[in-house]
Amino acid sequence: MIVSTLILLATLFIFTVGKSPIFRVDRAGVAIIGASLTIATGMTFDQAVGAIDYRTIVLLFSMMIITAYLNLSGLFQLVGDYSISKLQTKKQLLFAVILSTGILSAFFINDIVCLLFTPVVILICSRMELNPIPYLLGVATASNIGSVATLIGNPQNILIGSLSHMPFNWYMAVAVPLSLVGLMLNYMVIAWAYREELNGLLPNCSPMVGVVHRYLIRKGLVVMVLVLSGFLVGFDPAVVASLGAAMLLVTRRLKPNKVYAGIDFNLLVIFIGLFVIIGGVEQSGLIGRLLNPHFVQNVQSLPLFTVLTILFSNVVSNVPAVMMLKFLIPTSSAHVWWASMAVFSTLAGNLTLTGSIANLIVVEQAKKQNVDINFSTYLKIGFPLTIAMVVIGLVYFRLLFGI
Repeated sequence: MIVSTLILLATLFIFTVGKSPIFRVDRAGVAIIGASLTIATGMTFDQAVGAIDYRTIVLLFSMMIITAYLNLSGLFQLVGDYSISKLQTKKQLLFAVILSTGILSAFFINDIVCLLFTPVVILICSRMELNPIPYLLGVATASNIGSVATLIGNPQNILIGSLSHMPFNWYMAVAVPLSLVGLMLNYMVIAWAYREELNGLLPNCSPMVGVVHRYLIRKGLVVMVLVLSGFLVGFDPAVVASLGAAMLLVTRRLKPNKVYAGIDFNLLVIFIGLFVIIGGVEQSGLIGRLLNPHFVQNVQSLPLFTVLTILFSNVVSNVPAVMMLKFLIPTSSAHVWWASMAVFSTLAGNLTLTGSIANLIVVEQAKKQNVDINFSTYLKIGFPLTIAMVVIGLVYFRLLFGI
């Protein structure tokens, strides 16, 4: 138990700060090290394999292939070109950035949407001589809020969907209204905070230069519609997503290596490592000691559970938080509690700059283009937005489920 505790604490520390202060060990590295130590200090290899939720891994991997394919087809560039040609004012551009990021993040992994959209937004702002910061803040915050809408919008929701077996369409019916309200509120907060810079018309700008494969776009969208239809009908999400990815890989027009280059293998490694580490902690009896009956009884309150979800998500990151808090889900009304965890662990990502990987992706991509978004700049948007959305979400769950 002591060894499992030390491994868990060391892993969570690296996840919190992003990398080791002494060695060059990042989140993926510490996941590998922690899983290896867990197996070496008592957990058998078979037990480690059994602790991994392969449905989550397959679903995440398959959605990455689909997203990478659509990126290579030129879909996201086409969206950017359309935005440039149809918009007239700076506020309209902000609204388009937030809405398009939010919608795409609902059906694709939000981290990847940020990875693809951030350079596009910076390029548009550069060509129009606009301050990119409000638009980039829109990308980061909208990607989190938009990904609330489905169980495939972000890594933690994919994990929750696999663990809870919630119906895909039931969760969407619950979460989509909250997500839409959040995107509207997101626009209003940023538009008010940057009201002076966002006044006025957009200058004329020519479309972006790049290759658009319309056949690949059509094929990718057809496959994506079929995949989403399979989710809604109730087929196994991992099987449906893997079939969709397989269909896209059957092509003569695109080299598979280009698709594989768009897959975030680090994230997959992190997931596998965390499954093993948390499995070792559970096997050691530590979680049973921590979650004693008295403590569990006190947490049978959705507002308190929400506070814990937000705190854990910001301290140890969303995915580890879900893996630890899943033990607090009560047997009665379990779907409602799982849905609240999916919603609030995702909304928690907007609280601070380090609250989600999506935020860090936007910041790091912007830094490469000499655009600096610091902690306080993000906080003045993310903090009030998150507090407002949490209050709205709690009232919404109270009205909807009486909890």
